[in-house]
Amino acid sequence: MPDTGTYVYAITWDADAPGPAGLTGVAGTPVRTVADSGLVAYVSTVPLDRFGEEPLRRSLEDLDWVSETARAHHRVVEAVAGTAPTAPVRLVTVYGGDEQVRELLRDRRKDFTALLSQVAGRSEWGVKAYARRETAPPPGEETAGAAGSAGSASPGIAYLKRRRASLRGREDAWRVAAGQAEHVHTALAAVSVANRRHRAQDPSLSGREEAMVLNGAYLVDDDRGGEFAAVVDSLRGQGADIELTGPWAPYSFTALDLGAADAGGVR
Repeated sequence: MPDTGTYVYAITWDADAPGPAGLTGVAGTPVRTVADSGLVAYVSTVPLDRFGEEPLRRSLEDLDWVSETARAHHRVVEAVAGTAPTAPVRLVTVYGGDEQVRELLRDRRKDFTALLSQVAGRSEWGVKAYARRETAPPPGEETAGAAGSAGSASPGIAYLKRRRASLRGREDAWRVAAGQAEHVHTALAAVSVANRRHRAQDPSLSGREEAMVLNGAYLVDDDRGGEFAAVVDSLRGQGADIELTGPWAPYSFTALDLGAADAGGVR
């Protein structure tokens, strides 16, 4: 039973120009390449007592470990993507050895070639839109409203009225933001070659209290990156707060089912 596996970061074409050298990957391991059928995989040799199926299952419950591993994985992918069209591989994809990676490159050559052709000369941009927080009433307004209603309604009824008005305000803000999100997505899709709408993130993941109404990824020609960012800027301030990130390696547009290893197991 081998005690090491081959961790895969990304796939690219086997070109004459050398790729990035001296990279450090997950758990401080050196990054190297495995080539076959005109393709190159960027990989590391990792210990299976840390990256085997059962240890990984435990490690994936450790948010600090996941965060550190994801950062290392992302650094390698971005370095490779800076030199050639790149198909990023999902986090903690581990094979039993280099020969299985070569087999992957041979068996899925057609799929990888199609993906790399699609993303050549293009990058991924991320756009998130949030419903704006309800504007607070001017100082003293809520108190004055409560006092004005005191003579005609009990404090409990007055509170319920204010609460109902607040909820209506939030609902109105949500509708405005959701409508703006559709407008933003349509405008950005027009200046991108492909797009994906991911599930909206919970505030615990987004780090913001406002509700997310758009979590979009856009594949953009590199020579139109400035135009894409300018379109985003032109859409700000129209009912939703907009965040732009990128350019990134095209994670959202290179998803490929690699079998058991794609789920964090060892193939």
